[in-house]
Amino acid sequence: MITLKTAAQNRTAEFTAYQKKQLARLHQVQETDPATDSQHDDLGWLTVTKWADTTQLAHLQALATKIQATADVLVIVGVGGSNQAARAVIEAFAQSTDQVQIIYAGTNLSPAYYQRLLTELADKDVYVDVIAKNFATLEPGIGFRIFKPFLQEKYGSDYAEHLLVTGTIGSQLEALASAEGYPFLTFPTDIGGRFSVFSDVGLLPMAVAGIDITALIKGATQMRAALQADTSLNNPAFQYATQRNYLLQQGKGIEVLAHFEPQLDFFGRWWTQLFAESEGKQNTGLFPVALSYSEDLHSVGQYIQQGQRQLLETMLVIDQPQQDLTIQPSQLLDNFDYLNDLGLWQINKIAEQATVTAHQASGIPVIELHVDQLNVSTLGQLFYFFEYAVFISSLILLISLVLRPTSS
Repeated sequence: MITLKTAAQNRTAEFTAYQKKQLARLHQVQETDPATDSQHDDLGWLTVTKWADTTQLAHLQALATKIQATADVLVIVGVGGSNQAARAVIEAFAQSTDQVQIIYAGTNLSPAYYQRLLTELADKDVYVDVIAKNFATLEPGIGFRIFKPFLQEKYGSDYAEHLLVTGTIGSQLEALASAEGYPFLTFPTDIGGRFSVFSDVGLLPMAVAGIDITALIKGATQMRAALQADTSLNNPAFQYATQRNYLLQQGKGIEVLAHFEPQLDFFGRWWTQLFAESEGKQNTGLFPVALSYSEDLHSVGQYIQQGQRQLLETMLVIDQPQQDLTIQPSQLLDNFDYLNDLGLWQINKIAEQATVTAHQASGIPVIELHVDQLNVSTLGQLFYFFEYAVFISSLILLISLVLRPTSS
């Protein structure tokens, strides 16, 4: 499970008093029933399994198996929340060359990109999943217009078997699916795109890529149970939400989500959208930036170390290795003999802790979020943790806006 650690200078009596004032926000989230909440119509993600029960998971797995039997490539035509979560999981764990290749379209409007992509797909067996909540966004609309004739030319009258659509019931996309015979999957009306990881939107592409979607749902369900059970100030999602908002009041208007594991690179992109879209309203909220260390230490690391002090940093820390690699002694005089026989995991952890220590010493508040190990289940925990935390954090921001004094 996820544990949270902060430096002693961040745990002040003033901060504790602030947390106590905000504890009602945690209880408000814990007591929220999406079925009866009249203030929100987008909380279908809260219960995890509403759109991902065992029956639906079996249906998605069966459809994925059918696609896997013949497809070389599955093209996902979606933008933003329609593909970020699936991409985060697939890029982290789908490493087998035997699996269907997942390609992400609908993410840009570049003719050069699409021409190159169509050329690459010409001699491959292709399925396309067009994902759009209301089918009114430009990028998926263009993607549909590009790939439908491509599939028609490639497969003739059988093209509809290769074109899936994921949209809301009653939408124009469902009407097209009904008229043309496309398989139709549901984009829930009560879930925003950035929260759609545990629905058909995210789960089908993952399943086609060979991801164990049952394990993902299990991890999210475990995280929900843990967060619902802890009503105290120590609830980790509440701790995270209150720390970032308290620091925002102290002038820390930028949050860096960093990690030392490149498997989390696309997860960082999903996190960025989650917080930017959820909190970037009414001239408030922290500006979210995701960085991948150690690479980004050699670019923006200089700014973090010595630039303006308007930053806070949240470090995702993986406590146990998936694998390791020992550095072998060299016969050359390369001045790196101090690395002899060290494991690369140990070296990476030393660099990680040195970065945290250096950033804290330079005046950057650092929140450490520890995950015991990185796998599909714990990534499911992370998805739900941040969704839950952003709900709490958004409520805190809303209260702060209401109480903000007006200018005279």
